[in-house]
Amino acid sequence: MATQTSAKEKRNAKASGFFKGVRSEFKKIIWPTGKQLVNYTVVVIVMSILLSLIVFGLDQIFQTLIGLIVN
Repeated sequence: MATQTSAKEKRNAKASGFFKGVRSEFKKIIWPTGKQLVNYTVVVIVMSILLSLIVFGLDQIFQTLIGLIVN
């Protein structure tokens, strides 16, 4: 019975240590300000649009080339 209690205590200690570590890491987080958040959001949206336009353009070029080869 003592070994079962000991194993259970070890698991509880591990879980407790894990959550203490998580809590200490959360204290280290530096959250962005509202202005930074808006800037980062705009950058992500603009880059997503640019990348989609590049992929669309390449798709059109390859579609045309494959159409010329097939015909």
